[in-house]
Amino acid sequence: MRILVTGGAGFIASNLTKRLLGEGHFVLSIDNFLLGKPEYIRSFKENTKFYFKEIDLLDSKVMTPVFEGIDLVFHLSSNSDIFEGAKHTDRDMRIGTIATYNVLEAMRLNGVKNIVFASTSAVYGIANQIPTKEDYGPLFPISLYGASKVACETLISAFCHNFGMKSWIFRFANVIGKNPTHGVVFDLIKRLKKNSHELEVLGDGKQSKPYLHVSDIIDGMLFGFLNSREEINFFNLACDETSSVEFIVTTLLNKLGMKDTKIHYTGGKQGWKGDVSCVRLSVEKMTKLGWTARFSSKEAVLKGIDEIISQLW
Repeated sequence: MRILVTGGAGFIASNLTKRLLGEGHFVLSIDNFLLGKPEYIRSFKENTKFYFKEIDLLDSKVMTPVFEGIDLVFHLSSNSDIFEGAKHTDRDMRIGTIATYNVLEAMRLNGVKNIVFASTSAVYGIANQIPTKEDYGPLFPISLYGASKVACETLISAFCHNFGMKSWIFRFANVIGKNPTHGVVFDLIKRLKKNSHELEVLGDGKQSKPYLHVSDIIDGMLFGFLNSREEINFFNLACDETSSVEFIVTTLLNKLGMKDTKIHYTGGKQGWKGDVSCVRLSVEKMTKLGWTARFSSKEAVLKGIDEIISQLW
């Protein structure tokens, strides 16, 4: 297939591109390098089936023509740094919601019918159904990032209904692994590089969420795309287990040989405003479809920390 990947130089997209090229697909990758990194796609440039264009999704005049002849869009571009999104209140609206509208409109104008969308468990807000199923509602997210993703999902639904498109929406758990651009381990390593003697950690350390290794995220998206054929297909991508921030912090310090580093927790159940401190997601829909994650949350964290240390430390 001819596949277009937005946010192509980012965390999940660069790992996805490697998989798609390995399966023989033609991949058109687009990114504006707001979060993505050129080095994450450098190794693909000798592949004759890979093509990259530096494009801002907010520039619809430049963006729209590149969708011509595309069979499938993986829309992975977004502001995935929830903490930063709270500082700049229009960021998620612009590079999340408006950018998604531009992608959908470019698809409509070019007759592209299929989109896989990276959503998030943040759409559920503080859910009172644990574990949280995909039909939970009403959706009241507590972060601007989550609000933007809800808006994106509704735009996708409307475009599918009105213009004969099909969509696969995946609400991710926390993702960890090679080529990070954000996330708890990425942030902790940045702080440790500045001061290896003391480490500030947001919240009380008890925050706990399911972590998926990036390879499982890619497996799940591809499996869901190939095995569900409704007009709108939507799934949680997660595992049954969770990992706490405290576990991640102590594991990272142990692997770095920094057992004497003082840990300073800032306190409070939330790491920051908009942070859902405890997440449990139902994986029943994907399990019934025939897919389960290869790695438990603990295994994903251990594997991911090793990969990130090898890249960043």
